Amino acid sequence: MMHKVSVDLNVEMLKKQTPEQLQAQSVTAVMLALGSNYQADKHLPRVRKDLAALGEIQLSTPFQNPDFTATIELPKPDYTNQCVYLRLAKPVTLQQLQALFKQMEGECGRERLAVAKTSVKKVTMDIDILLIEVVTDKNSLSKNSFSDHKSEWLIMADRYPFKAHEHAGVEELISVNSLLLVTTKL
Repeated sequence: MMHKVSVDLNVEMLKKQTPEQLQAQSVTAVMLALGSNYQADKHLPRVRKDLAALGEIQLSTPFQNPDFTATIELPKPDYTNQCVYLRLAKPVTLQQLQALFKQMEGECGRERLAVAKTSVKKVTMDIDILLIEVVTDKNSLSKNSFSDHKSEWLIMADRYPFKAHEHAGVEELISVNSLLLVTTKL
């Protein structure tokens, strides 16, 4: 059974680790940043549905943001960004999650920079992992429920410091989602 805890999750105080350090970690929940600058009204709902099939999700308010690499000489389309909290129905490794998210991007027609055909890159879908919750106590007597395990939230070092819209989305989800704080030891 999950216990809700009313504590302010202080993102700045969380450990920051590289994805390479965490590949085999058992992940129970993630905070994601979604982004699209091409047909976002089509691709965001599709990915949100795919994510919901993996567990329980909660969404931040979507933000419309200019591409920070745009210039007057080379204008670029705005991005629609949204943060997602996903509590997984069953734990998986970070490596498995990363592969799954790359597959979801590909199913939306995502082109990587190496194969982009124009100077203005159309990003149908970008899924970035900002924070992960990992199991820290593998000696629990409960073998059927990972919600009884001790866990901790970690920041993906390659994504920190967060962009303004990511920080706003994470803060919004923390403030409205007490489930984020379940079993989190601060």
